[in-house]
Amino acid sequence: MKKKYQYITFLLVLFALANVTQLVSCSGSKAEEADNDDSLVTDRLVSVDTAKMPGGKYGEAVRYGRNLMLHTAYYIGPEGVNGHYTGNKMNCTNCHRDAGTRPFAFNLVRSFRDYPQYRAREGRILSLAERINNCVMRPNLGRPLPLDSREMVSIMAYLKFLSDSSSVSKTTKGLKNMEVELPDVAASSDRGEVLYAQNCERCHAKNGEGKMRFDNVTYEYPPVWGMLAYRPGSSMHRVVKLAQWLKGNMPYDKTTTGKPFLTDAEALDIAAYVNDDKKHKRPLPKTTKEVDYPHYEEKAIDYDKGPFKDPFSEQQHKYGPYKPIIDYWEGKGITPAI
Repeated sequence: MKKKYQYITFLLVLFALANVTQLVSCSGSKAEEADNDDSLVTDRLVSVDTAKMPGGKYGEAVRYGRNLMLHTAYYIGPEGVNGHYTGNKMNCTNCHRDAGTRPFAFNLVRSFRDYPQYRAREGRILSLAERINNCVMRPNLGRPLPLDSREMVSIMAYLKFLSDSSSVSKTTKGLKNMEVELPDVAASSDRGEVLYAQNCERCHAKNGEGKMRFDNVTYEYPPVWGMLAYRPGSSMHRVVKLAQWLKGNMPYDKTTTGKPFLTDAEALDIAAYVNDDKKHKRPLPKTTKEVDYPHYEEKAIDYDKGPFKDPFSEQQHKYGPYKPIIDYWEGKGITPAI
């Protein structure tokens, strides 16, 4: 009888251990699911350990993709060693800082997960490859990368690595640029001109042409206007969009991650001056067939080319004040794009 009870006790212990193991296993699975749950809210900044790149042929593609982000002009610029695709000597990392990994600087960590997605500017769903070519053609004044090229495949491999190597949700800080509070008055190009001289001219030059590196391969500080800078239709050509980026990143030696140097109003005024097409020249689109925001009610509030389906002028759309535009569209039950 004693041996019978010992045997039953042994079975009960095994059963309990099995349940604990299953519970731990399920908990681990739930934790892994939680890492990829876009509904989670997190206070930590987006980050990626680029030292943990994979090996093999895939790793080679990832590394080349990262190098393309950092040294675009060297590889595929006007005098590129691996092809001539971009039309100026800017690098992707000039906007997507630290090869797309820096917080509040057009961060790219989620891009592989977020595409394909609907884009109001094009009025249709874009693939990730199409979005990459948007950057090649607009701010970099280039021609599209072939979809099966080593360059396109490598950039996409790098973006996949960023996605696979990070644990973020859509609310992780730093994925988007910093928000700016929109004032009740218009941004001022004249005020911005003074602020540009105080904060930007030492690097980007008085005439906005930037500073070329000693070897003439690329820029030490990129141009912010002129015929070799980003063209109209680029995201940076929108005043609010540029101000958000400036707030989080400039001046580069006075701003630290998450701690701006410029006030919101100063960032808006500098953006107004930099993007003032009456004061500065920019390259035009290569085709007149290009139509941005074909659905007028989807136009970003700071996109300055009509026609509009609201009563506000191109001048107000470009420089503000923006709150009346926001109120108008919200009054129609539409959340305006900012």
